[in-house]
Amino acid sequence: MPGNTFGQLFRITTWGESHGPDIGVVVDGCPAGLPLSEKDIQVELDRRRTGQSKVTTTRKEPDRIRFLSGIFNGKTTGTPLAMMVENSDADSSKYELIKHLYRPGHADFTYDQKYGFRDYRGGGRSSARETVGRVAAGAVAKKLLARHKIKVFAFTRQIGEHVAQTFNLKEIEKNIVRCPDRKVAEQMVDAIMQARKEGDSLGGVIEVIAQGVPPGLGEPVFDRLDADLAKALMCLPAVKGVEVGIGFDAARLKGSECNDVFIAKGKKITTKTNNAGGILGGISNGNEIVVRMVVKPTSSINREQDTVTQKGKKAKIRVEGRHDPCVAPRAVPMAEAMVALVLIDHLLRHQNSCL
Repeated sequence: MPGNTFGQLFRITTWGESHGPDIGVVVDGCPAGLPLSEKDIQVELDRRRTGQSKVTTTRKEPDRIRFLSGIFNGKTTGTPLAMMVENSDADSSKYELIKHLYRPGHADFTYDQKYGFRDYRGGGRSSARETVGRVAAGAVAKKLLARHKIKVFAFTRQIGEHVAQTFNLKEIEKNIVRCPDRKVAEQMVDAIMQARKEGDSLGGVIEVIAQGVPPGLGEPVFDRLDADLAKALMCLPAVKGVEVGIGFDAARLKGSECNDVFIAKGKKITTKTNNAGGILGGISNGNEIVVRMVVKPTSSINREQDTVTQKGKKAKIRVEGRHDPCVAPRAVPMAEAMVALVLIDHLLRHQNSCL
C-alpha cells in the first residue's frame, strides 16, 4: 500500500510535490461540529513557512491555506476535510542543471531504484515541502486536543554543539531558532550563520512535550503509544533518531536509578520521576509525554562534493538554490503536528476500548 496515509480513526493523506502547482492534505475522521477557521490553520503554517528568518531558506512561500471541503458555517461537517496551499515561489531552474546527478544525502538514488523515475525538482514528494499538509492537519488535531485540555509544544534543544541549559517556555517563540534558552539561542544563530557562510549546514535535536494527556492511551502490542510516536517523528524528513523520556541515557543507569517510583498525591497515583517519558508498557500513565528527535544536517549544501550520474559516471556536484542551513527551527511545528496527530488518534481509539 502507498505510504501517503497516516492514522486510523483520525486519518490524514497528504498530497503534492515541492515544485508542483499546489500541495495539501485530506483529513478523514474529524468529528462534526468543531469550530474551525482558516486562521486556526494559518497560525501553524506561518511557523513552518519558508523565508521567515535569516536562518531559514530564502524561498518566499506565503502558504495561504484554503478549505476545499468539510467546512460549513465555520464548523467541521464530519466529512473529509480537504485543505491546500499554492506553491507560488518554486524555482526549478537550479535543478535542471543537476537532474542527472545524485545529490548526497537525498532520496534521488533511492527513488530511482524504487520507481525507475523521479521528480527531480526540489526532491518532489520527498521534499520537506510535503509537511505543509501535516502541519495543517496537526492544527486541527491540536484544536481537538485542547477541548480535552491537552497541550502539545516543542522546542529546539540542540543545534550542533550548542545545547539549551535552561528552560523558559515564553522564550521559545521569541527567538528565530525556537530555543527556550536565550543565551544559547544566540550561540545557535551564530553557528548556523557560520555554517551557511561556509556553504555547509548543521543538525539538531527537537524535544516535544505533551501536557494533560490522560492515562490509558495506547493500543498494545503493535500500536503502543511510544511506537506510534516514534513512527510519526521518524517519518518526518531528515529525522534519523527518536527517544522517549530519558531515551538512550537509560543504557548507563541501573534499574534502581531508571525506574519511576510510584507515589500517591491525595487520591491520585503518580510517579516521583518521569524517566519513562509518560509511557509505560506502551500506554500513557498520566505524566507529561516527552519525546525527542534528531534531525541531520541539511543535505543540500553549497559545497562541492563527489557523486555519480544516473549511469554511474563519476562527477562533482554543488547544490545551489534556496535551502535551510539547519532544518531544526522549522521542524519544531512539524514535530508538534505529528505528536498531536498521534494523540488525537489514540484518544478517539481509547474512547472505544472499554465500556
